[in-house]
Amino acid sequence: MPQSTSGTGRTTASVASPLPSLPATGARSWRDYALLLALACCWSSTYPLAKLALPTIPPITFISARSLIAAAFLFAILWMRGIRVPTDAKAWKLFATQQLINSTFPFLIITWSQLYVPASNTVVLASTTPIFAFLITSLITRHEPATLLKLAGAILGLAGTILIVGLDALRGFGSEIVAEIAILLATISFACATIFGLRLSEYDPMVVAAGSLLFGGLILLPPSLIIDQPWTLQPTSTAIIATTVMGIVSSALGLMLFYVCLGRLGTLTTNAQGYLRIPIGVGLSVLLLGESVPSNLALGLVLVMAGVAAMTVPAERLKLR
Repeated sequence: MPQSTSGTGRTTASVASPLPSLPATGARSWRDYALLLALACCWSSTYPLAKLALPTIPPITFISARSLIAAAFLFAILWMRGIRVPTDAKAWKLFATQQLINSTFPFLIITWSQLYVPASNTVVLASTTPIFAFLITSLITRHEPATLLKLAGAILGLAGTILIVGLDALRGFGSEIVAEIAILLATISFACATIFGLRLSEYDPMVVAAGSLLFGGLILLPPSLIIDQPWTLQPTSTAIIATTVMGIVSSALGLMLFYVCLGRLGTLTTNAQGYLRIPIGVGLSVLLLGESVPSNLALGLVLVMAGVAAMTVPAERLKLR
């Protein structure tokens, strides 16, 4: 039976209790939404930075390296802040589970699937995470209000994503059904991770991010050593810089912001940043990689912003109007 916390609130037994309820939405401020935008910016850099690194650094080594770089960065900050990392098995079991469902499993699945599914189709399929999060929340966990407005927002965001990526992304669906189902399983895993992450709300977000990333980097290190043999690689300076920047910005800062947003905004609103990442990622790809601007970017951006607004506006504010 779960124990309650008292005094310092350091007891960790409560993490096994039911999911904590969402904080009062009326308490949200512009700072909360600034954090959501910052998270979207951090994770939007993933695609262009990976593009720069992967030509000379294989995927397994790349993911392991960026995770270990991110973990080292966060542990250094924790040491400077004087924050102690939990050493009990229960905490590390939570960190490991969160990392497996939020990163290791879905990223490996998506990496494999991209061998068979075009990038545009992958983006569209991966953008269904907010819809799965809505369904899981409304039908199973019910830990926060899952309104029809949020569902409409998730659908609008998906429509905007399809327009930005291109209507051609809808063609060819079903030709590689196994790989496409695998991507959907990865997005369901992402959705479950945003809900499971609420169980870590009693820990400092930086501690959770550091512990999760350390586990993720170490679990992929043996396959990296056996399969890729990193000592035989000759990565370019651009690839090394991209991997380092991605470790610090996308992985370390991004994952830390992710847990902050979960605690302050809840799962459904936090998932809305997935749609913001699409136009931001496109913009970064244009600037860093010289890719062309999608013809439907403007209309797609309007739908994305409408969807994000519907998913993030607190219901209390609508009732006051």
